[in-house]
Amino acid sequence: MLAEQVVRLEARIYAGEFSDRAIDENLVADFHRAICFELVPEWAGRWRSVEIRVGNLHPPLPPQVPLRMRDYGRDLVARWQHASDVTGDLTLEFLAFAEGRFLSIHPFQDFNGRTIRLFLLEILQRLDLPRVVLAPEHALARDEYFRALEAADLSDWRPLMGIWSDRFLRADV
Repeated sequence: MLAEQVVRLEARIYAGEFSDRAIDENLVADFHRAICFELVPEWAGRWRSVEIRVGNLHPPLPPQVPLRMRDYGRDLVARWQHASDVTGDLTLEFLAFAEGRFLSIHPFQDFNGRTIRLFLLEILQRLDLPRVVLAPEHALARDEYFRALEAADLSDWRPLMGIWSDRFLRADV
């Protein structure tokens, strides 16, 4: 059921259905709701109300999540202008920030990875960038990705920028 909803939302993204919406936390929450409402209607699209741990990461406590996500949305909007002007290092940093900060907040009880991948597809679509493989495809790539996310937890975007650069090198253009 979840996979079907992901495919449907991906089609809506590529059809440009969300292109008039701000790239912010509200769009992220709507994407989460779209993919998992039928499965978990009681918390789909809502910031998590439970404390969690993800590997070595201790995401913010539940009462902090709404404020962190509001700040995340404002940061995305502020960074968008420079990221969308000319494709380059600022674009890579924007993409790394969008992915890394979201995952460090881990705003939903579950399905954060699927949600951010869909949100990143929307961003790529708007920036007229190629479709890329967002999920690591093998163990070595997963290890590198998790190390990059740990660096992003400390606001060091460079390792994740490198992963984005590699994603574009491997993209089918």
